Amino acid sequence: MEQPLAPAKPEYWSRAAAEVSASLGSSASGLAQAQAARRLHPEARARLERRAAIAALRLLARQFRSPMVLILVFGAAVSMLLRNWTEAAIILAIVLGSTLLGFAQEYRADAAVAALRRRLALTVRVLRGGIERDVPAAAVVPGDVILLSAGNLVPGDGLVLEANDFLVTEASLTGESFPVEKQPGVLPAATPLARRSNCVFLGTSVRSGSARVLVVHTGRDTAFGEVAARLAAPPPESEFARGVRQFGGMLMRVMIVMVLFVLVVNQLLGRAPLDSLLFAVALAVGLTPELLPAIVSVTLARGARAMARRGVIVRRLDAIEDLGGIDVLCTDKTGTLTEGVITLDAAVDPQGQPSAHVRRLAFLNAALETGIENPLDAAIVAMGERDGLSTAGARKIDEIPYDFIRKRLTIVLEDGEAAGHLVVTKGAFANVLAVCTIEPALRESCEVYYRERSAEGFRVLAVASRRCAPREHYAREDEGGMQLEGFLLFFDPPKSGAARIIAELAALGIGIKVITGDNRYVSSHLAQAVGLDPGAMLTGEEINRLKDESLWHLAGRTVLFVEVDPQQKERIVNALQRTGHSVGYLGDGINDAPALHAADVGISVDGAVDVARESADVVLLRPDLEVLRRGVRDGRATFANTLKYIGITTSSNFGNMVSMALATPLLPFLPLAAKQILLNNFLADLPSIAISTDRVDAERLASAQRWDVAAVRRFMVVFGLLSTVFDLLAFALLLLVFNADESTFQTAWFVISLLTELAVLMVLRTHGPAWRSAPSRLLLWTAAAVAACALLLPYTGAPAVLFGFVPLGAPLVAAAVAIVAAYVAATEAAKLRFFAAR
Repeated sequence: MEQPLAPAKPEYWSRAAAEVSASLGSSASGLAQAQAARRLHPEARARLERRAAIAALRLLARQFRSPMVLILVFGAAVSMLLRNWTEAAIILAIVLGSTLLGFAQEYRADAAVAALRRRLALTVRVLRGGIERDVPAAAVVPGDVILLSAGNLVPGDGLVLEANDFLVTEASLTGESFPVEKQPGVLPAATPLARRSNCVFLGTSVRSGSARVLVVHTGRDTAFGEVAARLAAPPPESEFARGVRQFGGMLMRVMIVMVLFVLVVNQLLGRAPLDSLLFAVALAVGLTPELLPAIVSVTLARGARAMARRGVIVRRLDAIEDLGGIDVLCTDKTGTLTEGVITLDAAVDPQGQPSAHVRRLAFLNAALETGIENPLDAAIVAMGERDGLSTAGARKIDEIPYDFIRKRLTIVLEDGEAAGHLVVTKGAFANVLAVCTIEPALRESCEVYYRERSAEGFRVLAVASRRCAPREHYAREDEGGMQLEGFLLFFDPPKSGAARIIAELAALGIGIKVITGDNRYVSSHLAQAVGLDPGAMLTGEEINRLKDESLWHLAGRTVLFVEVDPQQKERIVNALQRTGHSVGYLGDGINDAPALHAADVGISVDGAVDVARESADVVLLRPDLEVLRRGVRDGRATFANTLKYIGITTSSNFGNMVSMALATPLLPFLPLAAKQILLNNFLADLPSIAISTDRVDAERLASAQRWDVAAVRRFMVVFGLLSTVFDLLAFALLLLVFNADESTFQTAWFVISLLTELAVLMVLRTHGPAWRSAPSRLLLWTAAAVAACALLLPYTGAPAVLFGFVPLGAPLVAAAVAIVAAYVAATEAAKLRFFAAR
């Protein structure tokens, strides 16, 4: 049995790596797999299992957190104190039925979303027993030896054992915006966190290079633990959640007015206090769509599952509504507007002639680099291997990693061909020429060649080299006095369907903005090929000269943002948001993370680097705008179905509650008993579970939808009061024509009320004529089943007696059906007029 792991001393950065490793029971080959599993089981795994159980219990408790549910429970308690057991049992049964139904639906929704998130769980390359393997980031334990490379997120605090041009972004922890170089070593115990160059920390990300790291702390024991605890707090309120909250506040105000009115009237009429209280409480609950949390969760989770089947995985459920609401999509061009299959078309000398020498230098540079993996280097290596090139005879001495400021990558090597070291640099045209010694005439001819090839759609990189005296270490300052060797021409053809998809996105009200570091010429060529305006362009240099107010003015009219750096990407997103746009940002690189954070919806792809994927709200299983287009439509359909439930249920409930409030002072008895109101509300909500499966009109998918509480209130009042008109007509018919007593009146109006709610569900679920838009089968058959239940309930014997129902005669049933039919016709006419006026 392994002894419990003693925590590492806090000053591990001041001790030799071997000593720290021994204190953790580890070695250079890492932990044994069984040893790591034993450490994980009593700690992380147990915590995860407890967390899952606690989450379920919290979800169940949340169902009882609603003030209305608590009021109902209070009413049931009062009934029990007064020994009114039947009333108490009915109230509790309906409360339990609603809450357990809500819990079951939300639990299933949460489980489905959790399963989708597990598909995107981060993995870490770990050395276990000397064998490299991928394990979930959550399974990393103290003593593990992990292998990090560019784009990885660091899964714990650790000590650097080996490093190769290893740069780490620590802004999330220290606020330092520039990457920090990390190297093995021993530092004084008093070294502050920001200067611990031999350590890496949880929550930071690898910018370039690679390293081998001994994990010392994980989870709450890390330097990031305190920050992580703050991140575990509820996130900032999303637009969707804000809409739900504002809607709830509006309902609460209406509810308070109605409840106080009914209580005062009932007391003035001298009715029993308990009956009045229960009636008022039931009236309040009748107005409330108590299944709203479950309906929202079910609808969003079903939308998430449908989107996953189409290649879109949602990491944050509210992002479904946000995705459906975007009107601007910012994207790079590689892999979305282009095929994403980059090939090296040619390697040429400064005069534009094919050059085997340039090809070999580029191959050595790409094959020996250990920093950021990228498709350009992959294309160079693939070309070299096809041509029989290899790194045999070459020994790498050092590497000056690529970064997004220099836009160059330099490899220093020994090649045996001449004395000294060979320095080989490749990178962006202007950035490489900036470190070359070159004649003005040659520079001018090279710039002409660069513009011509770029205008043909080629991406052009420059290659330079120089010989120097050997030394141990090289830095950025050594990139100077280089000799220009030639150029590399890459080609990535436009996607065949890109122009069609862009047009379809435009039809959905979504404009495309291309944000790229590529030069203006190749970007313009691509824009023209896919149907975008190549003249609506801003360069990074121009953006730097613009004040924020000027950028706000120009951003909406610009299609191509070219030659930009990562900070400018974020600034562009902020400018578009400032002018009222809802922005989606699609990116997959390290330099996209700031913009992904800033966007209303951050969108990445399954193959993106860790830091980009973790910054995103939505992940595409492949970098394809067609997949994104379907995701937008799914998001809009999901949000539309959520609004259907809210609008239809609140208008029906509002109408019924107004009717009962108005009838209360005019009738010698309550229009419905409290238990009948609760049963009515419960049965009417059952078909609502199926709303998530309903079809959505094409016109509601054609543009972004937003939460509009004023529109919901207007809808509720118009169709609620229309319902009240027919309710009052039914009251008059029951009292004046059929001379209904209390039981008959309550039974008949229960049936009429429930049938009208089901019928109006079929009418108001579409903005167009109801007969032109068929509901989903599940919604139709669920509504039909509840309608049959409403008609048969008065004839069921004991259940009917329990709820105070009596059988209805055929003439009364026929009259009820006629009232429902007239109400449906009036609602259809009012609906067409209501939506035509908007």
